[in-house]
Amino acid sequence: MTLRRTPRAERPRILRKDRRGANPVTVGLLMLLAVALIGYFGFTKDWPFSRGFEFQAVFKTSNSIRLDSPVRIAGVNVGKVKKIDGQAGTNNAVITMEIKKDGLPIHKDARLKIRPRIFLEGNFFVDLQPGTPEAPRLSDGDTIPVTQTAGPVQIDQILTALQQDTRKSLQTTLVELGTALTAKPTAEQDASQEPVVRGLTAADALNSALTYGGPALESTAVVNEALRGLAADDLSSLVGGLARVGRKLSGSEESLVTLVQGFNTTMAAMAAEQASLRTAVGELGPTVKTAYTSLGSLNAALPSVREFSLAVIPGVEETPATIAALTPWIGPTKALLSPDELGGLVADLRPATANLASAGASGVGLLRQGDLLARCIDRVILPAGNAVMPDGPLTTGKENYKEFWYAMVGLAGEAQNFDGNGNYVRFQTGGGAYPVALKGGNLQNNLTMYGNSAGKPLGTKPKWYGVTARPPYVFNKACYTQALPEFSKTATGPSDAQTP
Repeated sequence: MTLRRTPRAERPRILRKDRRGANPVTVGLLMLLAVALIGYFGFTKDWPFSRGFEFQAVFKTSNSIRLDSPVRIAGVNVGKVKKIDGQAGTNNAVITMEIKKDGLPIHKDARLKIRPRIFLEGNFFVDLQPGTPEAPRLSDGDTIPVTQTAGPVQIDQILTALQQDTRKSLQTTLVELGTALTAKPTAEQDASQEPVVRGLTAADALNSALTYGGPALESTAVVNEALRGLAADDLSSLVGGLARVGRKLSGSEESLVTLVQGFNTTMAAMAAEQASLRTAVGELGPTVKTAYTSLGSLNAALPSVREFSLAVIPGVEETPATIAALTPWIGPTKALLSPDELGGLVADLRPATANLASAGASGVGLLRQGDLLARCIDRVILPAGNAVMPDGPLTTGKENYKEFWYAMVGLAGEAQNFDGNGNYVRFQTGGGAYPVALKGGNLQNNLTMYGNSAGKPLGTKPKWYGVTARPPYVFNKACYTQALPEFSKTATGPSDAQTP
């Protein structure tokens, strides 16, 4: 059997499903979308899938600002307005702006103001001051508060502020000011003024004050020169610092409100105590003068303090070594001061402490008596012992305390014999050629006693006044307050023994 191949032309034509053309509807939609994108890019010149740096700012009024209004830095366009919304609960406007890379970075102390592009207003733009480099940078999506924004003052606002009653009040103020400067003072008003300005109007007094303007302006110039500081940039640094403080305060609205409320409360309290405040201000001058003197003394003491500080440095340097040396001692000391050790010692010492306190209280009286005794010895006994008894021919010329010990020595010499009962004193007894009579009020019943003496008696001094006579010493007074005996009168007095 022979097979024959059928020619291509005779074969039947079969359509394949995997080789169909594009759907006309799909092609039409794609074409419409491409035309829409081309038109959008042609008019908006913006890429919808990319977004620049955006942030918000709160303004008191938007001043007819519109979408796509330019945002400028130093007159150069760096962005545009993207959205304008109202702030909830207020009449403020929240403006969202988009900034190009050329306008970045923006700092948190940035300031914004809505300005007109032409003199007669209209066509507004946002003038942006990006802030200082020292402040933190603004992040994407942050909001600048209303305290850092401003709007233009428009003509209608000026005309609204200057109403007829306001203009009339301004005219009245100017008239009253002219009257105050040109009116002659009354006698009552002159009484409270300085003599140089009495009888002068306010304008004349101001003119006469110009004669003192030269010295005053000279002093003012000195003050202004001092305010410039020591370096060339001191004043600018001060102004810059005040500006930074102001921006910080304006950026913290809630804190600023609290500060103002606290300041208002403080001023109210000071107003309620104005009398006391006036007195305190009056005392401020002497206080400042005293403080100035004290500061001068402190300034004079500073060199000594510096020397002391330098001298202390070696000791301070040794402090770590001292602490390291004391550290091993702290443990045993802590154990020694524990309740088991120190507590037991305190319990043992408590009775002794009570007795010692009692003895101390009792010793006060003993010390007082000892003080009286010491005064008596110092002022009476020792001076009396150091005195010399002028006893005529019997005078030894020695002090009383020496004569006392001489007598003790003589008595000891007389007591050399002894018996079974101990030492005894021998006395010479017996008569003599000289009779002696002892009479007067010193014997019992005023009797007179007679005897003989081996030698002629010279008499006895001082005179014996009897057992009933009281010495000059007063027993109910302190010893040290009494006068010393008059030894000269006592020694030279009459004898109480004489020959018959």
